[in-house]
Amino acid sequence: MLVLALDTATPAVTAGVVELTPGAPPRLLAQRVTVNAKAHGELLTPHLQAALAEAGHRLSDLDAIVCGSGPGPFTGLRVGLVTAAALGQALNRPVYPVPTPDAVALDAATGKPLLVATDARRKEVYWAAYDAAGRRTDGPHVDRPADLVAKLPAVRPAVVEAAGEGAELYADVIGLPVVAARYPSPVSLVAVAAEELLAGARPAALTPLYLRRPDAVEPVGRKRVTKA
Repeated sequence: MLVLALDTATPAVTAGVVELTPGAPPRLLAQRVTVNAKAHGELLTPHLQAALAEAGHRLSDLDAIVCGSGPGPFTGLRVGLVTAAALGQALNRPVYPVPTPDAVALDAATGKPLLVATDARRKEVYWAAYDAAGRRTDGPHVDRPADLVAKLPAVRPAVVEAAGEGAELYADVIGLPVVAARYPSPVSLVAVAAEELLAGARPAALTPLYLRRPDAVEPVGRKRVTKA
């Protein structure tokens, strides 16, 4: 099974071609990853085209698409989701959303209860907690690092390590040993959805995890216009 993996929920613009076979871990054929929080729209399509070319395949060879669904900042996150949705519709291929922290947790693979925190900007982090088997036990949420620390005693099981760019940025506040897994890899994105992919299950709705309310609000009334 040939799967295209995309993620734009973090500053990493990620595209990869992954082979998925029953009874075996996902195998990376090619990938392109550039860390640039302002270039998701410019880089994602060239990245996926380059990865396909390196893997010796075309879009028509794909069996499915996997896309990180966030949480992430609105502008970057929607690039990946819209691209995945457009490709899925054009190719008539299923598109599977994957929570981005779930993929980071698999990349970390510590075998211990883990906190995944990604950079939410505005001095906040998106975070989720995982048990020793990599199953999500809490989240995702968005909080300031100090508020997250205040909530950690109530998170079960108690996390003992952290991963993700947010965990690195605020390591002095969060106070947990940081594992070197900043962004989701194509292999981990596919691994999260592997059971559904191999079963041919109907994908969940391709819904972005924004977590924040929109900055724009409807006006409460018309402004009065007066003559100068």
